[in-house]
Amino acid sequence: MQLYDLDAAATRAINSLAGTSALADSIMIWVSAIGVPLLVIAVALQWWRGPERSHNRHVLVAAGLSFLLGLAINQITLLFVHRMRPYDGGITHLLIERSADPSFPSDHATATFAIAAAFLLHGMRRMGAWFLAAAVLIAVSRVYIGTHYVSDICGGAATGIAAAILVRGFYREGTRLDRLVTSIL
Repeated sequence: MQLYDLDAAATRAINSLAGTSALADSIMIWVSAIGVPLLVIAVALQWWRGPERSHNRHVLVAAGLSFLLGLAINQITLLFVHRMRPYDGGITHLLIERSADPSFPSDHATATFAIAAAFLLHGMRRMGAWFLAAAVLIAVSRVYIGTHYVSDICGGAATGIAAAILVRGFYREGTRLDRLVTSIL
């Protein structure tokens, strides 16, 4: 079995659940549509939270930078990779409107895994675990509704995690820039 065949089989297996329950379909469509904005709001609302405010704010800025860097890397990737969506290849049944952009990598997976990885890499394990659970749910929803292959999700997750690692390496806590940014409001 070729790698593509395995990817298509995994994608079909998840997407085969679509259409079996109107409630599950509605939930997955909703999660896919508003999951990323909800995570961004959840991150932003933490700006004023916690006793370790400067550390929390540093992590929030790192999460935002990871999110943006991951999506920028995706845009560069799209210059070279033009993968057809699984519904165009007859692999999935689509529950939402068609997308105009290529399938690989998943921006949803990139964004959500970048946020989760930023929290985890900066030692905020409990919050990171919640964001990771949300990222997995959002990623699965994208395959469930028929808009991505499983490998699109894996590629997006890898991009998001890599972006968080890069930000962790270059955006240091306690630097002059960090103190300036984290002291706002």
